[in-house]
Amino acid sequence: MKVARGPATWAKRAFVAIVLVGAAVIPGRASSGEPQHCAGIRCTAAGSILWTAGLPGLWLAQPGVSGTVPDKVGAYAATGGGVAVIGAGTGVSAFDERTGKRLWRVALTGVPAGSAVVGVRAFQQIIAVGMAPPARLTASQGQSARGGKSQHGLSRQVLSGAGRYEVMLSAATGRQIRIYPAATYGGAVAADSFRTVIVGTDAITAYANATGRVRWSRAIGPAGEAWRVTGDTIYLAGDSARAAGQTTLRRIDLRTGAEVVRTLSTLAGVPPGSLSDAAGNVVVFSGSAGVTAYDGTTGKMLWCVANSTSCRNRRFADVELADSGQPASAYLASGNHLIGVNLANGVLDSTAPISVASSLYAVINGVALGLDEDGLGEAWGYQLKTRRIVWTSASLPWPHYFVDLSGLGGSISPGSTIALLATCPDVGAALSPNSAPVCRRPELEAVRT
Repeated sequence: MKVARGPATWAKRAFVAIVLVGAAVIPGRASSGEPQHCAGIRCTAAGSILWTAGLPGLWLAQPGVSGTVPDKVGAYAATGGGVAVIGAGTGVSAFDERTGKRLWRVALTGVPAGSAVVGVRAFQQIIAVGMAPPARLTASQGQSARGGKSQHGLSRQVLSGAGRYEVMLSAATGRQIRIYPAATYGGAVAADSFRTVIVGTDAITAYANATGRVRWSRAIGPAGEAWRVTGDTIYLAGDSARAAGQTTLRRIDLRTGAEVVRTLSTLAGVPPGSLSDAAGNVVVFSGSAGVTAYDGTTGKMLWCVANSTSCRNRRFADVELADSGQPASAYLASGNHLIGVNLANGVLDSTAPISVASSLYAVINGVALGLDEDGLGEAWGYQLKTRRIVWTSASLPWPHYFVDLSGLGGSISPGSTIALLATCPDVGAALSPNSAPVCRRPELEAVRT
């Protein structure tokens, strides 16, 4: 399984360079010192720091876009259902999304030694923690896996063969509920206390959490299919039909498993390319022909940005990301510009210098979230339509943005107005000449966006 994006999009999202053009684009640096804190719901202005919580373990203050990161493993975070969650190594901590009060901290069990968190997604009542197994099990681990059961009911033989596995936790208590096998870039795409839907290596499967039994399952093509989730729908588009010059779009209801399949039209006989984003009933593809958008229900082409007489905007473009706000928009890299188009009709909404694209962490209702780097960092909101900074936060030293390639977790989760960032207000000495300085007080910051 894979998540399709433009050729350089994930590199930009994971290691974003804050390179903007002109004084009108680059916000001023905040003075150093402690962040200003707000008292929960009384703090409503964008850029407000809602709360700060200490983080366990050894963290480093890395220069540039890396910022505050764990010493040896990655860290992942998400918000949802009133809970903010962060995981690193095999430890997971949860906080009240509104106040920052620690709710629980657990060490995950029932997974092979050497596993590590590679993703966190927060749903109503349920937290899904993606775990990557070690490169391979040792001989003794392999022997003990045969025929056995983990404490959460999943065959160890199945578990050891997964590219990733999802550990399902109670959002209220952190209690471990069940473990499901998943694809490396798959995992939980919907969940509640009763069921979980998992993108696996060869199928999308809904499980009953109480028993682990399959409620429904839909096969994934042998060549793999790119997928995007919007609301209660997952869209898939694979390579299996492209040999015949066609692309098949699959729309699956995550609640029932009901599936609708549509064959998409082409531009001048060229297939639309890879599924890049989705919002509401609109899906966006990016490929050699340019960018095309389709109605996800009917499969009808809605608009295109490509060098074709069929397109209103005859230019080459590539999808950067989508904004599911009102109106929903797609942001496309085209020549020297980043253009925003209305997802429903393709009408141009905004333009900005292409350099802005390298700084986009997320766009919410037309406002892009960006970060200044290093010891005097701050978060800021850049309105793409007016090309101006509309809010800035207090100082956020050595800020780090959490990335989940699915778009279902990370610093900003779907539907959330809170960004989670790791920061380091107190830097110590380096452990070695080749190491970044130790962070003596790593913190998790919740920023209103």
